[in-house]
Amino acid sequence: MDTGGSFPGGYFANAYDIIAEGLCIQPSKVINCGVEDAAVMALIFNNVRWPVETRIDCNAMIATSKFAENRIVATLQRYGRDTVLGAIHEMMDRTERAVRAEIAAMPDGTYTGEASTDDDGTVLDEPVTVRVDVTIKGDSITLDYSRSDAQRPGFVNCIYATTYARAVASTIIFMDPALANFHNQGSLRPITVIAPPGNVTNGNYPCTVGASPVNMGGQVMEASIEALGKAKPDRSIAAWGKHRGDYTFAVDPRSGERYVRTTFDYDGSAGAVWGHDGMTGPTTLNTLGSVQRGSVEEAEIRFPWRMLRLQARTDFNGAGRWRGGGGIDWRALNEGSDGRMATGSSDGDLTQGKGAQGGQPVPCCRTIILRSDQKIRVKPHRMAEIKKGDIIVKLSAGGAGVGDPFQRPLENVVTDVRDEKVSAKAARLIYGVVLDPVTLKVDAEATRALRSAPPAQRYEAEINEETLEIELKPAGAQREKAL
Repeated sequence: MDTGGSFPGGYFANAYDIIAEGLCIQPSKVINCGVEDAAVMALIFNNVRWPVETRIDCNAMIATSKFAENRIVATLQRYGRDTVLGAIHEMMDRTERAVRAEIAAMPDGTYTGEASTDDDGTVLDEPVTVRVDVTIKGDSITLDYSRSDAQRPGFVNCIYATTYARAVASTIIFMDPALANFHNQGSLRPITVIAPPGNVTNGNYPCTVGASPVNMGGQVMEASIEALGKAKPDRSIAAWGKHRGDYTFAVDPRSGERYVRTTFDYDGSAGAVWGHDGMTGPTTLNTLGSVQRGSVEEAEIRFPWRMLRLQARTDFNGAGRWRGGGGIDWRALNEGSDGRMATGSSDGDLTQGKGAQGGQPVPCCRTIILRSDQKIRVKPHRMAEIKKGDIIVKLSAGGAGVGDPFQRPLENVVTDVRDEKVSAKAARLIYGVVLDPVTLKVDAEATRALRSAPPAQRYEAEINEETLEIELKPAGAQREKAL
């Protein structure tokens, strides 16, 4: 993956401006009457580090566009231009009516939400926050991001198109899922998105925007689903685990060629939704789990890295009446050469996604390099040296919870403990369920007593940076420690 910027991979936190982030080419025809424009394609391929991979990507897009063209032409030939255009307009009008009906069913009012990324990669350890005011009036909805932080010198600024897309996606997922396959331009008519220029959700040219789709795009969605969940509690969605996309650059000794390893990095898991636990390991909120990772075997063939571990960790999620999906422990050994690692598209060491309706937040994440007897922590939006023999450990937190953990059904807690998703200690401290350590039978009397009154102290998961184990600490302690 490369965009021709000042550093491989496209997520360079310290780029001076958008020109340093990659090729800036206005929309240009690359196929004209079925013939490829060789000059335009050469311009692209001569300015990226991996032209073969870029060519494959371009070919895939050209092929899908050609397939769509063939289908459209066949439809026009069969039904005629007027009939096809009439059907398209009818489809958009029907979808608009359906979306307006969904919005009209939500109570009028203004609802707020906010979410933060750890920093902008330039001013370190200073969170950058997206704030939204969602106003529902009749059958229309406005998402206003005017109160968000001002644009930053670092690469977390969004372009308006990204903010608009994330805002619309956040709104649509609160609607009837039966509409999912039918959204079109008509869906957008009742939705207004406000993001003033100079705001982190609409940065002015030539500000850097490399993390726009992932880091800040994720915060736009996270803030929006918090606000919309207040309008529609029975559709509440908790925050997902923060993105953990670390990139490594080096030379593959097997071929002598440079590589950038971007695949098979694992994100945390899905947040819970009202009525359902979060899924484990479906990648990011931005894609709603639709983008999956490749296999271990594929990764080991393509890159000189050996996968040592890929597992969900016990207790590494946000608890709730419905809990988040499990956090992921990912470890890989560098069997290649020395190189560098960038954590440009990572997040969540400092900031936590929120739970909903009393659910617990997303735990904090960590990326650690194990080198001999050293443990080297690498924060998000940083660069680090990697050596042959290094082991990279990524602890990507699971999703946040929905609802009070003390209201989780006893049988669900028992099943979670049996499946090692929740420890017996967490069952007692977080869920208020006392179990026999051997049989896992519920101690009904002790559980009733524990759940009869709110606890004086709540607990949540935290990473022990010395042992890399998941421990239970007083709620809020990990954020205070990080700050």
